[in-house]
Amino acid sequence: MVPAKSRTIFLVDCQSFYASVEKALNPELEGKPVAVAGDPERRSGIILAACPLAKAYGVTTAERLGEALGKCRDLVIIKPSMQRYIEYSMRISEIYESYSDLVEAYSIDEQFIDVTGSLHMYGGDAKALALKIQRHVKESVGVHTRFGISDSKVLAKQACDNFAKKNDSGIYVLERERLADSLWRLPVSKMFMVGSRMTAHFERMGIRTIGDLAQTPLSQLKLRMRQRFGKNSDVQAEVCWRIANGIDDSPVKPGTHMGEKSVGHMMTLPRDYGTREELKVIVLELCELVARRCRSIGKMGRTLSVGCQGADFDRPTGFSRQMTMPYPSHVTNDLYYNAMSLFDKHWDGLPVRRVGVSVTGFQSDEQYQLVMGDNRERLGALEAAMDRLKDKYGDAIIMRAVSKTAAGQAQDRAMKIGGHYK
Repeated sequence: MVPAKSRTIFLVDCQSFYASVEKALNPELEGKPVAVAGDPERRSGIILAACPLAKAYGVTTAERLGEALGKCRDLVIIKPSMQRYIEYSMRISEIYESYSDLVEAYSIDEQFIDVTGSLHMYGGDAKALALKIQRHVKESVGVHTRFGISDSKVLAKQACDNFAKKNDSGIYVLERERLADSLWRLPVSKMFMVGSRMTAHFERMGIRTIGDLAQTPLSQLKLRMRQRFGKNSDVQAEVCWRIANGIDDSPVKPGTHMGEKSVGHMMTLPRDYGTREELKVIVLELCELVARRCRSIGKMGRTLSVGCQGADFDRPTGFSRQMTMPYPSHVTNDLYYNAMSLFDKHWDGLPVRRVGVSVTGFQSDEQYQLVMGDNRERLGALEAAMDRLKDKYGDAIIMRAVSKTAAGQAQDRAMKIGGHYK
């Protein structure tokens, strides 16, 4: 591994990604304030992305669509198209990969790039290389990118979020030797991985800037956090301290999110589900999704987890439990029958708004122990055939009859990716 101080790492962020893609595809939107949001026809949902012109009116990500329209009456609202955004993300990744073979996806619109080994091919100037890639992406796909540059992933991320996104060039080099004059001057709320609750805790401890946190001796920080959070907070204290000091030896790893250790799906329901008959449909649909994903990666799971929650987060209800199945499987019915046994045992009968199912404890599906009455081979072959139909014609081409009932969500979900319309 290259020592941290000799590395050159970019965190590249696509500005207002969804909105930028829509404007790139529709030249008539040039010069207009544009936002991508849930359901323009019903004027509902939240803002997923707003272009810089819309942001100039005060429109912000995650605010209600009605509030955004109140700020900007001329706001052009576009329904999200997730398949299109995924395709653009992949095209942009291919551009990055033409400059370095070390590209790691952080999100759909953010990528880490380690250019340490290829920087000499472009004159050795990291800022100049960032400008070259920025122009390449803009000319090829019409999306503006911002670059945080440093010697570690955590500093590159903070360079982008706190500085590159706020200057005209969209490029910022965060030098480790100058942290005291740059990053450390910022409020602790601006630090990566620190939310509003943790900010409040730090402020009560007298830690108001990132520099305050970075310069607190680690042993002292652990002691103070133990007093506030209990004896198990040492790891959290060290993580926060290392982030503040920019200490991160983790490499940029292509495909780092591949090779899952678990497969799971969670579904937020459109209304409260209060009967076992309704919830059975959702559990079955989730098991089908999990089983299909397991088959696609050639794995069978042994440990099954099931959980549910009510709609009132101030008074939480529900459960989260797991069990070891009698044998590893990636067959929907196997997962479903075991999931329902957990559900029947632990559900308190109160209304449910969110349900989740996941599988861990994987083994390859190429070799497995047969058991008496085992239908995995026959049912697995049948479901594999259904997988091929869905891959070719879409998820709605074939589905279980219960998914056509009022409780079913498979039909609606087939039109979406990640909860948003394709």
